[in-house]
Parts: sequence; C-alpha cells; structure tokens
Amino acid sequence: MPAPAAALDPSNNIEALFEQAAAATATGSKSFYFATRFFPKLLAKRAYAVYWFCRTTDDLVDEAASIEQGTQALDAWEAELRFGLKGGSVSNPILRLFLIVVADCNIPAEYPLELVAGCRMDLEQQRYATYDDLRLFCYRVASCVGLMMCHVIGFTNPALASRAKQHAIDLGIAMQITNILRDVGTDLELGRIYFPLEDMQRFGYTEDDLRNHRRNKAFRDLMQFEATRARSYYSSAMPGIEMLKPEGRFAVEIAAKVYAAILREIERANYDVFSRRAVVSSAEKYWITAKALTSAWWAR
Repeated sequence: MPAPAAALDPSNNIEALFEQAAAATATGSKSFYFATRFFPKLLAKRAYAVYWFCRTTDDLVDEAASIEQGTQALDAWEAELRFGLKGGSVSNPILRLFLIVVADCNIPAEYPLELVAGCRMDLEQQRYATYDDLRLFCYRVASCVGLMMCHVIGFTNPALASRAKQHAIDLGIAMQITNILRDVGTDLELGRIYFPLEDMQRFGYTEDDLRNHRRNKAFRDLMQFEATRARSYYSSAMPGIEMLKPEGRFAVEIAAKVYAAILREIERANYDVFSRRAVVSSAEKYWITAKALTSAWWAR
C-alpha cells in the first residue's frame, strides 16, 4: 500500500522523492535497476519515478487483504491519477513525482491508465481462456511500461515513433511472459493461473496437475512452448532499440538480454518453478553487459 505522504516526503523535496524512487527500484526489481545504471542521471531518475508508480499500483492489488479492499484502493488510486493527469494537484508524493515525469516527457495519459486496468484484471480475472486474453493483460501491465519508457528516452526520428512503440509492445509482452513462467509457483499461491487454458488443454496439463506441482512431460512441453513464444517476442522487439535516442539504447538492450536470460535459468532448473525462483546472477549480468559492449565496439 502507498505510504502516507508525510512519511514519504516530509520536506516536500522532489530530489528526496527521486532518491526514494531509486531505492524502491533497487529493492523491487534488481534486473531493472541494474539496467538503469547505464542511463544518464536524468534518464535514470525519470525511470525510477515510472517504476515507483507502476510498482505501487501493482502492490495495491497484490498486498490487499481481500478483493474488496484491493478494488477500493485501486479505485481511489485511479481517481487521484485521473485528477492529476487532468492538471489537478495530487497529495500522494509517488503520484506527484510520476506526474512530473509524465509532463516533462509528454507521456500519453492512456498508458498509466491502461496499466491500472491491467492490475484490475488481477482482481477480476484469475484465469485466461485464450492467449489473446492473456496478451491483453501483458500489454497493459508490461507493454505500457515500455511505452512510457519510450517517451522518457525519446525517439531518434519522430516519424518512426509508431514503429518503435510496436517493438516496445513486443518487448513488454516478452518480459511479462518471462515473469509468468518464473512466478508460476508464487502466483498459484495467490490463486492465479496465467497459462492460457487453451494451451494447458493442448498439452494435456490440468489445474489439478498444477496445484500438485507435477513437473511431468506435459508441464515441460507447456513451459517450453511459452518460453519459445516469449523468445519470438524478444527477437521482434530488438530492432526497436535503434529507434530510441542513443543515450537510452544500451540500458534497454541490457534489460532485454538479462530478462531473456531468466528463461535460460528456468530451463537449466528443468522447469522447477515451484520450489525456486529463477534469477540471473550478478556475474552473468556483468557478462551479458561485457558481451553487449564488445558487440557495440565491433559494430562501430
């Protein structure tokens, strides 16, 4: 739940809020925080503000004691967000910091509102019949983050912005599918199953199998199918990086490659996503970075 304004910003200091946003990012997503270290200072600060808003929105749902409480909290959050997006003064410091970035970077209002709608899906819909249904969820909770970051970074050619945004949508979907595969066990504890039911039926894997943590051939085939789907989105997304301004490209490339490495960790663990959480070690993150730097050097 968002902390009271006084607890977060007793001095009304925007720089202090940026520091708290950075701390929240470092705690909440080590992979994202690692990538932002390759942003210039101003870009990094804005990225932290975007992450803080997104993480807080998600926590309103994940940390709610009940669906009713989550709905009430999200309704209040959305109402204040909408008011702020229309130019109103908001009291919550997390929203206030985010709205500063929205204004400075010309982030369209539809993107944060779509993210709120995606988080609301976790309250209202805990099964997805088809992949198309799941894709909408992925777009809202992940692609819209990428679209906001496109505006934070900027485009090399405004005429190519629509193409760059499509690649950003693909990267968000790839990352969200990766999250889903990594968090199968923890999501199950929350009563959520993100595998499209049509895919489970295709491979003959049932909800009962999932609840009993059965890692049989059907499960491995299902996981591999979804991992392959994610990789196709990573491949589709990569050309869009060159359409972003140079100062932001490398960080996006590193974020994409670190997230793609999570898929490899899941496979190395023989798809054990029930008793462990796949992570990319610091050593491998630096190895990915070194390879990317080498490739960039040779390209030049």
